[in-house]
Amino acid sequence: MGAEVEVVSRVAPPRAPGKKRTSTTLLHLLQLDNPDGVFVFAAAAAANKLPPPEPEPEAESLIDKIASCCRVFAFADDDAAERADERDAKLERLEEVLAAVRSSGKNQPPGLDHLVMVALVKMFAANLFRTMPPPATCPSVLAEAADEEAPAASLLPSWPHLQAVYDVLLAVIAAADAKALRNHIDRPFLTSLLALFASEDPRERDRLKTAYHQLYAKLTPERAFMRRSMAATLLASVHECGGGVAELLEICGSIINGFAVPLKEEHRGFLLRVLLPLHRARWLHAYHRQLVYCVLQFVHKEPGLAGAVVEGILRRWPVTNCQKEVLLIDELEEIVDALDQRQFDALAAPICSRIARCATSCSSQVAERALYVWNNERFLEMASAGGAMERILPPFVASVEDNLERHWSKCVQQVTASVKALLLQVAPDLYDRCSADLAASRAEADARAAARDARWRRLEAAADANGLSGS
Repeated sequence: MGAEVEVVSRVAPPRAPGKKRTSTTLLHLLQLDNPDGVFVFAAAAAANKLPPPEPEPEAESLIDKIASCCRVFAFADDDAAERADERDAKLERLEEVLAAVRSSGKNQPPGLDHLVMVALVKMFAANLFRTMPPPATCPSVLAEAADEEAPAASLLPSWPHLQAVYDVLLAVIAAADAKALRNHIDRPFLTSLLALFASEDPRERDRLKTAYHQLYAKLTPERAFMRRSMAATLLASVHECGGGVAELLEICGSIINGFAVPLKEEHRGFLLRVLLPLHRARWLHAYHRQLVYCVLQFVHKEPGLAGAVVEGILRRWPVTNCQKEVLLIDELEEIVDALDQRQFDALAAPICSRIARCATSCSSQVAERALYVWNNERFLEMASAGGAMERILPPFVASVEDNLERHWSKCVQQVTASVKALLLQVAPDLYDRCSADLAASRAEADARAAARDARWRRLEAAADANGLSGS
């Protein structure tokens, strides 16, 4: 067997009473070497005297190119000839910067140098951030004349340079990691980027939508701030004429699609306080398709919100804007498609009452669109099931009979006749009973009107008799 090893534990000798314990900390040792109390750390002092790190030669050349791209050209007609070569040279430099940024994403490890990122952010700010002029054509003009051809979009003459700058920005977002983006892209940069959605050039708004969405995906700590900023911009567009709402709603639709269930109170508030008020704007047609997608995402994720959505739409129903009425009827029909039978039974009365009133509209477009709701197989199936038809049919019977008697449009009368034949096929007894009730109510109304006229005639006769007797 091997030699046994004796383990001896060292026990500190007992300290004499009243004797102060000797300190062995680093501070105590330094105080022994320097009684004056002045301590100089050589490493820290040397670090303070070191010059800032210089970029590598390739990075330095790239920084120079980026700095030369900060010059912005006005693209004015008067100096187009003398600045054409300079503009072409800037475009070539931007393409070289784009190629360098894309190649940096393939390096191991991928990423961009700190000084290069600083220069790129400055270049983005110099080329992109600018004061937006008021819109030349308000979308509300199109809402009032939707049948007319829309005016051509306002295209920026500087788009070749802007396109190259946006390409570089997208390449930087793809090449840089999340930490580098957080260190160089701050909230003022994001706010200025959001303000660019007011641009009238659809090409710029499309590139901007992609860049802002990718930044949202990478800047996780700034997501709440970006959502609040987009909500504020969307709310401002309810009362102020401006563009970019459709693109912002596309971003919001993608974000809503990723919300976890059950929804947070913040997300429900976005639906109730931002998306529903957007139905009030006169230029709803400019972004209605994207708005409907966002609203339906909420209804699919939490069906209990359908009641609040329907109430919000009906509360903001237009009075004199026929194009908006057609759009909102489309939206109500899509919401109905997303409901189950129980939810439809709860919302059938307010939805169908509004559609029945639209069926008698003086606008043939609104009346026909409201009547075509009965062509929806899903709507007809849920309306025929259970006791929903008892609440749905009476207002529709009144609208159908009124259209057949006095509507001015022959097309509306033909569609109304088709709807009446369908209703007689689906619920003949109920239709006859509703028709009889309608006839009885109209007879009572006529009797009340006749009695009121007779009372006025008696009053007029009594007034005339008093006048003759007084004279």
